[in-house]
Amino acid sequence: MAPSAPGAANNTAAKKSTNAPERKYKCQFCNRAFSRSEHRSRHERSHTKERPFKCLKCRSTFVRRDLLLRHDRTVHAKDGGIPLVAEGRRRGGAQKASSSAAPTPAPAPVPVPSKPSITIDPATLEQIEASSDGMVDLETAAMLMTDFQHKAAAAATGHGDHTAADRAFSPSRGPLLEPSVSYLSGNATLPQMPWDTLVSSTDTRHHSLSSGFLSREDSMHPYTHSGMGRQVAGDVLAPSLNSFVNSLPESGNSTPNALSPYLSMTGPVSPVNYRRSPGPSQALTLPKSPQLADDVERNIVIDRIKQADALGSLPDTFQLPSTAALNRYLATYFNLYHHHMPFLHQETFNPTSASPHLLLAVLSIGALYTFEREHAFMLHVGSKVLVNQFLQHKDNFDSRKCPLWAMQSTLLNMIFESWSGDPKGLEWTCSIKSLLANMVAGNRYQLKVRTEAREGARLTREEWIEDETCRRTYYAVYIFFGMLTLTFNHTPAMSFDEFDNLELPSSESLWNLDVTDDEAWDRYLSSPTAITVREAHDSLFQGEQTRYSAFATRVMINALFLQVWLHKRSYEALQDVVTEFKLRLALETWESSLEVCEPETIVVPLSTPQKGHPLIFNSMAVYRNTRARLEVDLKSVQEALRYHSSYEIAAAMTVAREKVKRSQEMNKVIQQCFECIELAAIQGINWVAKTSATNWSIEHPLCGLDLMVILSLWLYRLEHDEEPATEAELAMYNKVRNLFDEDALDAFGKLSSTVARVWGNILDGVVVWGITKLMGESFKLHSQALIGYEDSLRVAKDQPIHTMTHKALVGTAY
Repeated sequence: MAPSAPGAANNTAAKKSTNAPERKYKCQFCNRAFSRSEHRSRHERSHTKERPFKCLKCRSTFVRRDLLLRHDRTVHAKDGGIPLVAEGRRRGGAQKASSSAAPTPAPAPVPVPSKPSITIDPATLEQIEASSDGMVDLETAAMLMTDFQHKAAAAATGHGDHTAADRAFSPSRGPLLEPSVSYLSGNATLPQMPWDTLVSSTDTRHHSLSSGFLSREDSMHPYTHSGMGRQVAGDVLAPSLNSFVNSLPESGNSTPNALSPYLSMTGPVSPVNYRRSPGPSQALTLPKSPQLADDVERNIVIDRIKQADALGSLPDTFQLPSTAALNRYLATYFNLYHHHMPFLHQETFNPTSASPHLLLAVLSIGALYTFEREHAFMLHVGSKVLVNQFLQHKDNFDSRKCPLWAMQSTLLNMIFESWSGDPKGLEWTCSIKSLLANMVAGNRYQLKVRTEAREGARLTREEWIEDETCRRTYYAVYIFFGMLTLTFNHTPAMSFDEFDNLELPSSESLWNLDVTDDEAWDRYLSSPTAITVREAHDSLFQGEQTRYSAFATRVMINALFLQVWLHKRSYEALQDVVTEFKLRLALETWESSLEVCEPETIVVPLSTPQKGHPLIFNSMAVYRNTRARLEVDLKSVQEALRYHSSYEIAAAMTVAREKVKRSQEMNKVIQQCFECIELAAIQGINWVAKTSATNWSIEHPLCGLDLMVILSLWLYRLEHDEEPATEAELAMYNKVRNLFDEDALDAFGKLSSTVARVWGNILDGVVVWGITKLMGESFKLHSQALIGYEDSLRVAKDQPIHTMTHKALVGTAY
């Protein structure tokens, strides 16, 4: 039954308190007492960290059986086998069957190279063994592995016994570059990592070369940009991640459900089951990550950088990192970032022959994923300097003759700046959006001319790779501009009509095919021509499922999102129910088309909690955000995000509560919000906070911003509105409530504040892109505001206000 008026609620509470059962079961660890022994047992697990309910299909463990059941339904439902049942039905006979099931055999130990002896606190091991009954849950293992790697890093530098204060790194500051042209006017300042006191970058052992560009790793100095407002963290976690990066698979991954950054662990998700397409009998492996063979090749790169810097614009302090560091950055780019935006052809990318402009841009993002912020910033600025020289001093510059590497370098530099967490970087991105859009238009026109000149002749392998690289680069720019619109409410810089008759990108299997496999290439090149963007778009709006690749799926949801954004910005949107109906139909068709998505035969060394390529996982994040945009417009929050003030963003979040209505359509939006946070809850909040930064793309925190604001405000309204909650609202409220243990709730018992605080902790747990740190701080402030707003009202009126705690809401459901 839904809660009624405030007076009735107070009377009900008084009546319940009068007839309350005796709380005779007391906790042996604290002063709390309970009326039922099972409630006490569940509470005591918060002290003992016991997780008695173990999944027999993977290594996940849970505090409550209902969480195990939900995990089994959501994670293992499609794997086959007998599903788990609720406790009431289980006692009939399933209990006996399940008890006889043999446990999953433990994987054989993998030999590892000898490392310095590192001691783990015996008390920690005893606590883990006592609480887990011999099986360590994933969250505990992740935290233990993190602590182990930190100690390994300290042992490697000979400072294992030093205090945090001794290891603190407070770099000096100095100017790196005074920009004189608009292309270099951005600021790529990145916030410090939360672990920036672990290892001093000056203590790290590095290798140097006697060349014009000496290895900067021998003598680390902070690099700042004109107008830099913060210190930039040094080589944070670099030593501890060196071994991790070196262990990344160079030709695919032998374990389908491999995790990062802890590859020795298996995740609490189903193995990635890539369906096999007709043709090859075995799954394809990813190409090797491009690497420098030795210091001779590094010197070749140095010479090419000098040639590109004909005017000597690079600062004297610019020094190329060592060969080992460069290979580390290449490995992290192609193993961790490339799969989310696969526009480079990994098989033919050669560091010694690639454009130095593009190579430095690739290395800068690779350095971000190893948490070596100073190197990342230095390489990024070097790329910007070289691209600026090319654009400013090329005679008779024509966008049609602009080389593809210039477009790709500019795109990566804009990505680096936009998600850096610094407002000046975003300002720089906005100032050159039209430049990048013009490059795409000119290059696309040249592709059209080149295609028409062939007159239908069959493509050679080299021609196909060239054309597909162009198309993928155009789509990458289109997707990036879409993310700027989604995050900051910026007007789209490119129109959908730019790609009217352009073919959608190929499958990742074909894109990563070995260039020496002649038989496979002949088979793929003789296959029917791929569909165009226009054909796929029309099919979606006609309700017809269409078969296309994972990358094409990402392109199409980006197009639908921008159409929803434009629709909601039109003055006729309120009366134009026909267009909104068509958009909803297209979104439903897009989701159903995932069932017929072109199968992949490659295994990507990333962990995503659903089957398929990571691009599908990223597309679902945009899909959920798009569905929410049809009902709720949070442009005030997005516009506040442009200026990167966590207090202003949190204020905009809290003020937006009037935009979140309560209706049947809103319940559907809340379902999308619930699915967003459920992904983290099923895998483990702490586990996701530590691994999602390197496993998941930037789309997930950016798309989740709107969803978590909507969810927290909707929960707030349900807890404070005088209007009774409907049965559907109570059911949704309890679904969200069941994701959290009792101890996770705030002292005030408000689920709305808890959701905001937990999401903030996830975002700033480990930071690769600085904007996630900003959003994490904003959500924590928003969480405080949801409680502080109620307190301010109570003080202002000097009387209690009507609130419904989560306990009252849960109680009304029965």
